[in-house]
Amino acid sequence: MERQGMIVIDALELSNWDRDFLYLLKKGGVTCVHACCGLWENARETLSKIGSWHRFLKENDDLVMQVFQGEDILRAKETGKIGVIIGAQNTSALEDELSLVSVFNQLGVKVMQLTYNNQNLVGSSCYEENDSGLSRYGKKVVREMNRVGMVVDLSHVGNQTTLDAIAASTRPVAITHANPDWIYPSKRNKSKEVLRALKENDGVLGVCAYPHLVNGKETTLDEFCDMIVQTVDFMGIDRVGLGTDLTLNMSVDFLHWMRMGRWTHEMDYGAGSKENPSWPEWPEWFQTPADFPNISKGLAKKGMTAEEVEKVMGGNWLRFFTDSFKSEKEAMKCTYPL
Repeated sequence: MERQGMIVIDALELSNWDRDFLYLLKKGGVTCVHACCGLWENARETLSKIGSWHRFLKENDDLVMQVFQGEDILRAKETGKIGVIIGAQNTSALEDELSLVSVFNQLGVKVMQLTYNNQNLVGSSCYEENDSGLSRYGKKVVREMNRVGMVVDLSHVGNQTTLDAIAASTRPVAITHANPDWIYPSKRNKSKEVLRALKENDGVLGVCAYPHLVNGKETTLDEFCDMIVQTVDFMGIDRVGLGTDLTLNMSVDFLHWMRMGRWTHEMDYGAGSKENPSWPEWPEWFQTPADFPNISKGLAKKGMTAEEVEKVMGGNWLRFFTDSFKSEKEAMKCTYPL
């Protein structure tokens, strides 16, 4: 188990949430998870997905609670529950209506990725051949997310759109689940230019265990922890957390929806390939959320201090989410008390 008192936060999971999954999270000492509630869904469909989450939270309220503010993460820890941050991996839910940012924020959608795997009204994804950058509408979306206290997530976002979003944002942004591309080359991973900009923005990167973003199931714990250490060396100890992108017990039908939505009738492989079209196999040291202690132990073996390990395992996300989930007015009051 994790060291008593340690906050463990996973900044993105896309698993099949049921009661057994909650027990695995508890076994792994997990305090809080950012859970995806939407990819390609429009506003009405996203409302139904949020409704399903609210029902799940109510039916399992002895084990789980929704997070609206950073303080809720601490309350989850104190009460022995799993905190859940509801988020979306696309801005499809906004359609073309800026006011829906505030609506979804009120419903507890506290993180929203600007684009998923293709171009939308906001900007470009990492898979577009030409990234035209953040649109006029996109700049307004970023500004409104800043205002209400919704985190701007740039994980699947194209390079230029990412840089534009960081420049447009008046508050720190996040890349919840990606890795440095000079360690693991992939369109989904991030360049030194992007991660340098994220660092200067005071944002946080969630390093990702998704097999297609590392060296597949053969990736060792030692290699994964080496990547974390190298990322910390580049970005600083306060800028790195975890975002595993765990996909436990998800169906092949969902995989097709995740990759293709409604925008194509031809097979799209996302971070996968024609040779590896299905869900990837995960490394033996991270099969379920119960395996989180392997990461903290691996970081300690790399020479990280207990304080440094705690920052990477969840302390950095706790600080970031506590600041970011406040509205702009609330944040200003905290920063500049009368």
